[in-house]
Amino acid sequence: MDTITHTLFGLSLYGAFKNEKETKRYNRALLVSTIGASQIPDIDIVSRVWDTEGLYQMWHRGITHSVFLTPLWAFTFFFLMWIFFRVKDRRLFYISWLAVLIHDTSDLFNAWGTGYLEPFSNTRITFGTIPIVDFVLWIIILAAFVISKRPTLPTQKIFRLAWLAMGLHVIIQSVYGFYIYSQYDGNYEEVALSAGFVPFNFTVIGKSEEIVDIIDTSFIKEDQILYHLKSNEGADLDLLFEKRPEAKTLYQWAPFVVIVDDENYLGLYDPRFYRKGQSFLFEYIKKGEL
Repeated sequence: MDTITHTLFGLSLYGAFKNEKETKRYNRALLVSTIGASQIPDIDIVSRVWDTEGLYQMWHRGITHSVFLTPLWAFTFFFLMWIFFRVKDRRLFYISWLAVLIHDTSDLFNAWGTGYLEPFSNTRITFGTIPIVDFVLWIIILAAFVISKRPTLPTQKIFRLAWLAMGLHVIIQSVYGFYIYSQYDGNYEEVALSAGFVPFNFTVIGKSEEIVDIIDTSFIKEDQILYHLKSNEGADLDLLFEKRPEAKTLYQWAPFVVIVDDENYLGLYDPRFYRKGQSFLFEYIKKGEL
C-alpha cells in the first residue's frame, strides 16, 4: 500500500487501542508506536541512495517486509518507547507487532507484491486484488474519525468496527478477484491480476509464449481486450543486463515481462503497469547509443 494508507492504518490502530484511563505518556507512546510500526518496513527505500547495481526493486519490499522480521521491528519500538517515553508495557510490543504484520500482509494484496518469506524465498508474493491506493479503505477510516468525534460513542468500538469493515472489504474484493483469475487461468500459460481504483474492476494480464493480452474486466460490464502485445522471447538479453542491471532486477522481480527488441530499443517491461502504450516499469538501452 502507499504511505498515506499505512499512516491511516497506524492512526486507526491507535484509535482502536487508545484508552482514556491510561496516562498521557502511555497514549503518546502508543501513537508513536502504531504510526511508526505501520511505516517501518518501508525503511528499505533508503537503499536507493547507495544502490549502484540496479537492485533497488529487489531491496524494496524485500527483507524488511519479511514476516519473520516482524517481531524484531516490534521489539525495536518497544525498546524505543522505553527509552524516550519511559513506558515499559508489553502491550506496546504486541500492538507494534500487529501494526507491522498489517503493513507486510496488506502489501501482499496489490500488484507490487512483497518478499513476505525472505530470506527463505525471494519470490515476490502478489495477489493483485487490492489497488496500492484503495479509496474504499480511506473512506472507511475517514468515516470512523468523523463518527468518533461524537462524545457519546466509544472510540475504541468505532475503530474496531472500522477494522472489521476494512477486513470484509479486502475479503470480498479478493474473493471476486480470485474468481476472475480462475476464469482466465486455463486460457494462458501465465496470468497476473491488477486491481483498479474502482471496486470490482480488474486488469487481467495473460501470457502464452510470445503473446501478452491485457484485459479490462469489471462486475458491471463485459470483458474487453485493451492491448494485444508481442514479446520477443528469442532476444539475447545479456547485453541489456550488462548495460542496465535494473533490467535484470525487473526480470527477476516481475511475474513475467514483455521483451522489446526492435531497431531502436532492447529492453523489457512489466505489463501489469502498461497504460496508454507504455509501462512506467520499462528498462531499456537504445541501440543507437551502443
